[in-house]
Amino acid sequence: MTINHFFLTLALLAGGSAHALTAAEARAIAAGETDARIEALNKAVAGADDRTAAFIQALSDEAVKVDGEHVFIVRDGKGTDPVTGAAATVPDTAEDVVINNRMRGELDSAAAALQLFSPDEKVRRAAIKSMTGETDDAKLPLIEKAFAAEANPELKGQLEVVRAAIMLNSPDQARRLEAARLLAGSNNTNTKTVLLERLKNEPEPQVKAAIESSLRAVEASLAWGDRIGAIFSGISLGSILLLVALGLAITYGLMGVINMAHGELMMIGAYATYVVQGLFQKYLPGAFDWYLLAALPVAFGASALMGAVLERSVIRFLYGRPLETLLATWGISLMLQQLVRSLFGAQNVGVENPSWMSGGVQVLGNLQLPWNRIVIIGFAFSVLLGMAFLIGRTRLGLFVRGVTQNRPIASCMGVNTARIDTYAFALGSGIAGLAGCALSQIGNVGPDLGQGYIVDAFMVVVLGGVGQLAGTVYAALGLGVLNKFLEGWAGAVLAKIAVLVFIIVFIQKRPQGIFAMKGRSAEA
Repeated sequence: MTINHFFLTLALLAGGSAHALTAAEARAIAAGETDARIEALNKAVAGADDRTAAFIQALSDEAVKVDGEHVFIVRDGKGTDPVTGAAATVPDTAEDVVINNRMRGELDSAAAALQLFSPDEKVRRAAIKSMTGETDDAKLPLIEKAFAAEANPELKGQLEVVRAAIMLNSPDQARRLEAARLLAGSNNTNTKTVLLERLKNEPEPQVKAAIESSLRAVEASLAWGDRIGAIFSGISLGSILLLVALGLAITYGLMGVINMAHGELMMIGAYATYVVQGLFQKYLPGAFDWYLLAALPVAFGASALMGAVLERSVIRFLYGRPLETLLATWGISLMLQQLVRSLFGAQNVGVENPSWMSGGVQVLGNLQLPWNRIVIIGFAFSVLLGMAFLIGRTRLGLFVRGVTQNRPIASCMGVNTARIDTYAFALGSGIAGLAGCALSQIGNVGPDLGQGYIVDAFMVVVLGGVGQLAGTVYAALGLGVLNKFLEGWAGAVLAKIAVLVFIIVFIQKRPQGIFAMKGRSAEA
């Protein structure tokens, strides 16, 4: 939509109150003292027409020159009269208009105010959001027109809050009192700031009491946003721990292998995602939004292949020797880190989110749920369901459980135990690769990616009960939520210490974890 079309709509919605930009107004906005320019700008915005809007946009683009009393819009070397829109010759003596930081902020605010009349709901929503916390009384007439014209009930309610925030600074006591009561229903952090600022300067006891009451209501609403945000952050962290721990639930929980290289298998999955992203950027830029779907099988396959190689070359000689397994896999983890540094460098690399994972869902004024976190939570539970089906309902899962519970009997029944060991280790490694793919969407990818999660993942598996998928789920989500609530209360470092102490005490009281293993395997 062109700017002329946009502000023709504005003029119609304003009910004919718009007036044409005059040469004197253009000159007053473009040059002079900053306070006088801002005052002229606010007057022009209150009754803006399409010429005024075009002039404001040109000022924002630094495309305006002044020569004495004459003002010109200059684009692509061609001059235009901002009042008539006709072509004009720009003299050599014309100077660029000076836009300082304060003036630029006012221009941005004016542009946002005018966008309140856009026929596009997304544009209006963004304009209202940008004006939240506005206290300039000169913009009140325009906001009241937008409030009267707005048909969307949700946006109308948001405009009412913006309007009330401006009225709160009115010299009229009745208007300030009305505004204070209206703002009680807001759940925006900017509203709290506006109320606190006004509370310091409010002379009238009645208005002051109303502001204090509204402030308590806003703080209570914001507190709920903080609580829900902490729960969501905890579930998000728990879903990541779940993804990381699911692979360990096989390699350690079912096979008894203490794999200290599990974090590096995650890292391989993350770097595989980075490589697929690069290939899409180079060869399929038009399909970039779908690179993540292609990266999932690649990340799984790369980590599963590496896991199979490790199992065949090292791990199979160390079954039943936990200390040697721990030392060997720790050495392998260092080798894999150095290999990645040699191939990709020691610096972190960035992996971009597809457009459909950008942004988030605005639940409350101070709470937005990011799409990338929501998708990862859903992905983690999808992997969990797939793994539960594979272990519990397929032939491979039956063989894995049989070999885990009684290897000699499984071998006597014709099961190739060595092959099943390789398959199971590759499966656990592949799930680690999927965890790395998911982690690449919420942070940078580097050689040390896996080191930050390996200890937590082992704690989740042990706390949940070795070999128990249900316990892994409860432990991951429980530790995630507990950690986030403790962070808000005691800080990140003390929260980690508190969680570790809790796990130590829990394991002392219940060594088998949340869910104890049942059957003959528990007696072995």
